[in-house]
Amino acid sequence: MPRNARSLRLAPIAAVTGSLVLACSLTACGGDSAAADAKVVTVYSADGLKGENGDGWYDQVFKDFEKQTGIKVKYVEGGSGEMVQRAVREKTNPQADVLVTLPPFIQQADGKGLLQKYAPKGSDQVDGADKAADATWTSVVNNYFGFVYNKKELKQAPTTWDELLGGTYKNKLQYSTPGVAGDGTAVLIKAIHDFGGKDAALAYLKKLQSNNVGPSASTGKLAPKVDKGELLAANGDVQMNYAQSKNMPNLGIWFPQATDKATDAVGKPTTFALPYAAGLVTKAPHSANGRKLLDFMLSAKAQQQVSEIGGGFSARSDVKATDANAIALTKLMDGVEVFEPDWADIDKNLTAYVEDWKSATGS
Repeated sequence: MPRNARSLRLAPIAAVTGSLVLACSLTACGGDSAAADAKVVTVYSADGLKGENGDGWYDQVFKDFEKQTGIKVKYVEGGSGEMVQRAVREKTNPQADVLVTLPPFIQQADGKGLLQKYAPKGSDQVDGADKAADATWTSVVNNYFGFVYNKKELKQAPTTWDELLGGTYKNKLQYSTPGVAGDGTAVLIKAIHDFGGKDAALAYLKKLQSNNVGPSASTGKLAPKVDKGELLAANGDVQMNYAQSKNMPNLGIWFPQATDKATDAVGKPTTFALPYAAGLVTKAPHSANGRKLLDFMLSAKAQQQVSEIGGGFSARSDVKATDANAIALTKLMDGVEVFEPDWADIDKNLTAYVEDWKSATGS
C-alpha cells in the first residue's frame, strides 16, 4: 500500500511551451535588479503534472497561486534530464526560478550546484527519503513507476517482462529514453532490480529492442499512442497515467514482474517511488517568488488536491486523502511490492549505466 494517496485537479493557467525563451538583461540576471521584483515566477518541470486539457494539478495550483499572490507562473516542460541540462546550460545566466524533476535527475541537479537551500513551509511533514538532507530539494507530489497497456486490444494486462518479447508486441511497444526521460531511466532501474543485476537487465533489454518502436524524449507522449492502439504497451508512471486515463478510456496501468529462469516462478509485481521533486534554482532571477510558489505547492490545500485533481500521492504525511481517486489508487497499488533504489549509486553511475544501455541496445 503506498504512502498517502492524494488527488490533483488542474485548471487552465497561463502556460508557456517548452520552446519558451525568456529575455534577461545583464542587470536582470541573478536576481540583483529591479527585475527580480517582477510579479513572475518561472518553472522548469518534467511532464506529467499539467493536464492535456488544462485539468491537471499544476493548472489548478498555478491558477490559485496567481489569484492569491498576483504572481504569474511561466511554465516550461520537458523530459527530466532535458530540464536539468537546460538549467546547466543557463547556469551562468539562470532563467528558471523553480526546477521540478524526477530522481535521479533531482540529485544530479543538486550535485551540479543548480539548487540553493530552501525548506518550504510544510516540508517538515515530508518523509526524509523524499527530500534532501540539506534542504536543496523536496518532493511535492509522490508517485510510482509503472507501465500502461491498451485495454481494448489486450483483454488482460501483461504480467511479466518476458511477455513483452512476444510477437504480439512487434513494433507495438515503446519506452522513453534512459538518461533523457525520468520514466525512461526508471525502466532501466526497475529492470536491474527485477533481473538481479545490470548485466541480466541489459541482456533482456537487448532482446526487447526487436519489438521497441524507438526512442522517445517524453514519456507523456506515449500514453495517447497506447490509448489509440498505435502501441500496445509503454512505460509511464502511476500519477501521470492515472490522470491521463480520465480522458483515455483504453489506458490501463500494470507493473511488470520478473520470471525466475530456474523455476519459471513469477515474482510479485514491483515498483518504486518516483516523486516529483522541486528545488529553488541557484541565483534564480525571482528567488522570493520561487520560495512563495514552493510554499504554496506544499500547502495543505494544494496537497489535498494531489489525488483529487492530479491522480497522485501527497508528499505530506499529515494530509490524508479519502476522495474517489485516492481510494482507486490505493486499490491499484494493493499487492505491489515497493522497493527503494540506491539513489546514491544511481546518481554516481548513471552516465555509465546509460552508456551500457546504449551499447546493449544499439541506441
